[in-house]
Amino acid sequence: MIRLPDFWLRNTSRSLMLLPVSWVYGIAITLRRLAYRTGLRRSHRLPVPVLVVGNIFVGGTGKTPLVLWLTRFLCTQNMRPGIITRGYGGSAEKWPQLVMPDSDPFLVGDEPVLLARRSGCPVVASPDRVQAAEALIERFGCDVVVSDDGLQHYSMQRDMEIVVIDAARGLGNGHLMPAGPLREPRSRLKSVDLLVANGGPSWHTPYYFTLKLDQAWSLVDPEKQVPLKTFSGGKVHAVTGIGNPDRFFAGVARFGIEIIPHPFADHHPFRPQDIRFDDDLPVLMTEKDAVKCVGFASKRHWAVPAETVLTEETARALKARTRAALEARRKRNARKRPASVGDA
Repeated sequence: MIRLPDFWLRNTSRSLMLLPVSWVYGIAITLRRLAYRTGLRRSHRLPVPVLVVGNIFVGGTGKTPLVLWLTRFLCTQNMRPGIITRGYGGSAEKWPQLVMPDSDPFLVGDEPVLLARRSGCPVVASPDRVQAAEALIERFGCDVVVSDDGLQHYSMQRDMEIVVIDAARGLGNGHLMPAGPLREPRSRLKSVDLLVANGGPSWHTPYYFTLKLDQAWSLVDPEKQVPLKTFSGGKVHAVTGIGNPDRFFAGVARFGIEIIPHPFADHHPFRPQDIRFDDDLPVLMTEKDAVKCVGFASKRHWAVPAETVLTEETARALKARTRAALEARRKRNARKRPASVGDA
């Protein structure tokens, strides 16, 4: 299993020793961003609003649940959202890839398949996010694009940026890679539209959400669902390959379930032997992991979906900033639209 180095979460002699390398990295990313801002490198503006949900912390911070919440909100505003994602872990030879609920996660990536299943929106995966967005617009007539990650993908201009941090880990030791876990300096957060913590309150931001674990569904019969408390008082194997496995383990344990933890690296390409154990105990896993295990699961394997629960203050802020971004784009498009004969 790959975990974040301990020295990324606190200052140690090792992190301080690596600071000169981090400074060089910082200069490189600053020059890269400046190249896009000054036009030295081309940045594409799409004909529809682009809303980015990303992070500056290496590894998973829980962006996907917020992407799902945002697309649902956009649908309530009578919009046709589509989702673009990199397709990390996918082995497809050609991109972009249209992702369906039954797509092969080993081909297009696990998170894209989960997004397609849970959102009900068109999903396109590609390392080239501009290409993915154009495919959404052309094929499905989407009038707003939500990017799952892609904060550092500056070749695609955006109308709103939401950054998600882990409430427990925050910004780690606050240093750039390799001395710390940050992809961009913490000052980058001053330019985003909203900073949201996943998992509870954070001193970095007043806005946060939590993930509610309540149900479990059978991997061999998705229609079969049981309350998670069904496993209370018993012992289970808890398997996950996400950025912060401890949050999943703790969420399951809250139900009085004794867990045997099996953490794997984020986006782990699960194989049958990874989820088979020499006993008859139930095996619980996240939905993201489950999409890769359906083909070789048995009746003992269960997926535990996570529902996003925003505080009222966070929901209001997110709705307000989203509406403001959409309205600003509408006005910008109206100014650029040439006058018709009837307008002359």
